[in-house]
Amino acid sequence: MDPSLLDENIHGSREMSPPKPEVEPIEIIDHVAEKKLVRKLDLHIIPIVMLLVNIGNARLYGLEADLGMKSTGSQYQTAVSLLFVTYILSEVPSNLVLKKFTPSRWIAFITTSWGIVATLTGVVQSYGGLIVCRLLLGAVEGGLFPGLALYLTIFYTKQEIALRVGYLFVSAALAGACGGLLGYGIGFMDGVSGQRGWRWIMIIEGLPTLVLGIASWFILANNPESASYLSDREKQLMTIRRGRHFGQTKSAQELHRNDVFLALKDWKIYAFCAGQFGTDTMLYGYSTFLPTIIKGLGDWSTAEIQVLTIPCYCLGAISYMVVAWISDAQQKRGLYSATFGVISVIGYAILISDSSVGVHYFGCFLVAMGLYVIVGIPIAWLPSNQPRYGKRATATGLQLTFGNCSGIMAPFLYKTYEGPRYVRGHAVTLSLVAFAILVYASMSLVLSRENSRRQEGKEDARVANKSDEEIEELGDASPRFRYTI
Repeated sequence: MDPSLLDENIHGSREMSPPKPEVEPIEIIDHVAEKKLVRKLDLHIIPIVMLLVNIGNARLYGLEADLGMKSTGSQYQTAVSLLFVTYILSEVPSNLVLKKFTPSRWIAFITTSWGIVATLTGVVQSYGGLIVCRLLLGAVEGGLFPGLALYLTIFYTKQEIALRVGYLFVSAALAGACGGLLGYGIGFMDGVSGQRGWRWIMIIEGLPTLVLGIASWFILANNPESASYLSDREKQLMTIRRGRHFGQTKSAQELHRNDVFLALKDWKIYAFCAGQFGTDTMLYGYSTFLPTIIKGLGDWSTAEIQVLTIPCYCLGAISYMVVAWISDAQQKRGLYSATFGVISVIGYAILISDSSVGVHYFGCFLVAMGLYVIVGIPIAWLPSNQPRYGKRATATGLQLTFGNCSGIMAPFLYKTYEGPRYVRGHAVTLSLVAFAILVYASMSLVLSRENSRRQEGKEDARVANKSDEEIEELGDASPRFRYTI
C-alpha cells in the first residue's frame, strides 16, 4: 500500500486543534429528533444486505457428480476452504483503503464483483474451474463484511452499533433460510434447459447481489457530511452525537499511520481475534453443512432438507436481534456473548450424543440460538472500544481475518465419510466455542478492572503534562476513556 495514503502524524498531538467553525449550538439534544434521525439512517443504510451463495445447497443437487469430484474424498471440502485463502488476505487492506476510494465506490466495486463471480460459478465445467472461481470469489468478497461493519461505525454510536451489525448477521441468517427455500424451489428446475439444479442455484442466488452492488454506488453516502438525505440540522446533530463519546475528535475520524501501528501492537485486539477464530469455526461448519447434517438425521428428500434448514436460521436471526437490542441498551457485551455461547455448546453436546433424530434436530436449534450472538456481538464490541478510525479499521479487519482463518479448517472437520453424526467435527467445534467463551468472559473482567483503575485515578500520572486535547487524542489509551464491557 502507498504510504502516502496514511498520515504519519496524529493531528493535534502537540498543538492546539484549529478553531472550529461556528454553528448554532445544541446544548441539550432533542431526543425525539435524535430518534427520528436514527430511523432515517436505518432507512437509508440498513437495506444494504449480503446475498450469499449457499454452496451447501449446491452440494445436494449434483455438484460433485457433475464436476467429477470424488464423494469419498476431500475435493468438496477443498473447494469450500480455498475461498478463505484469498478472502483473509484481502480483509485488512480493504478496510484501510475504504476511505481512500470512498465507501460507496469501494463497497459497490467489491459487491458487484462478488455477484459476477458467484453467478459465473454456475457455468463452470470442471473441478479446476470451480477452484478458480472460489479463489476469485474470496479475493473480492473478503472486504465486504469488514467494510460494511466499519461503514456502520461512521454513522452509529456505540449504543446503537450491535443492533446495526445485527442486521448484517440477520441478512446472512435470512440468506441461509432463503437459500433453503430457494433450494427447495430451484431443486425442481433440475434438468431445465439441460442444466443441473446446483447451477441454477448459483446463478439465481448470485444475480441479486450483482444488482445490489450497482445500486449501492448511488444509495450509500460516504459520511454524514455528504449524506444528501440529511438536512443541515441533522448533520449538525450527527456531529454532536459523535462528540458525546470521548476520543471521537475530528482528527480521530481520519486514517493515521500511527493508529494502524497501535492496533497491530495491542494485545487486546489479538484476544478478540482468538475468540473470533473459535466462534467462526462454528459459523462456517454450521452454515456450510447444515443441509448435510439434517440429511443424515433422517430419511428425508432433498427438498424436505432445504425446508428443515429454514427454522434454524430464523431462530438464530431472532435470537441475535433481541440480544443485540438488550446489549446496546445495557452496554454489556461479554455477558451475553458468553451466555449464548454456552447454549451453543449444549447444542453440540446433544449432536454428539447417541440420541434420536428428533433430539439431534433440537440440538441444531440450540446451536443456532447461540451462534449469531457469540459470533456477532464481539464484532460490535471491539470497534466500540476504538474511538480512533485508523485503529478501529485495523482492529475490525484483523478480527475478521483471524476469524475467517477458521473457514479454511472448518470444511475438513466434516468429512463426507464421517456422516451422519460427524462426532469429530462437532467435538472440535464444541471445544473451540468453549475456548471463545473463556476469552470473552476474561476480556469482560479485564476491561471492567481497567475501568475501575481509571475511575480511581490510578492511571492519571501517565497524562500529567498533557493538555485536555492531547489526552482526548489518545483514544482508548487515555485514562478518561471507559471501555464497553
